[in-house]
Amino acid sequence: MPGFATLTDNFDDNSRDLVKWSGSYGDVVESGGRARVPCTTAFSAYQSASAYTLDESQVGCQVFAPAMGGATVEALAEVLVITSVGGTDGGFSINTVTGQISCVSRTGYFDGSAVVLAYSATTHAWLRLRESAGVLHWDTSPDGAAWTTRRSSVSPAWVNHVNLSVVMAGHRNNGTADFAEFDNFNIARAGGLSVSVRSAAGLSPYARTGPTLSGG
Repeated sequence: MPGFATLTDNFDDNSRDLVKWSGSYGDVVESGGRARVPCTTAFSAYQSASAYTLDESQVGCQVFAPAMGGATVEALAEVLVITSVGGTDGGFSINTVTGQISCVSRTGYFDGSAVVLAYSATTHAWLRLRESAGVLHWDTSPDGAAWTTRRSSVSPAWVNHVNLSVVMAGHRNNGTADFAEFDNFNIARAGGLSVSVRSAAGLSPYARTGPTLSGG
């Protein structure tokens, strides 16, 4: 099965790829060269097919969080790798009501060791979840090139499952309907990591396109 790093999209054709994002739900569209996901009291997401592994691979993208818009509990933009077991997942959750970004690895929708940071639309403009040598890393970047690792932990057993999917999601508990936007999914930037391809012998290592980076 392919690693997530083989899944790429710049969303520039303004037409959702029905093969890459076959699991999508809600009124998601591509607009202005971005994936646009409604942030309403319903649940919406760009979702890939359940056909990937995170073992020695990554998911990463640029994120534009929704406005708080009068929500009282949550207005979310999330990038999560989803398993076949509901509530068992890992990735990032931005809540503009609380002004926080959470780096999570959840079981039963809960992570008692989540790393929670004050959210900055500039500092945390790009998000990347990557797995390497049995360790899961949560990285953020202002530009998609220079990365900072915000959390590292022993990889959960599910990272090598071959039926994982990724979601880029939006949701709010109340308030004014808005949207979250996402761009440059697994698109390399100067000094970042290039896409690798899984071969029959395993996943090729990432090739660096610049000097060593923090979190890289």
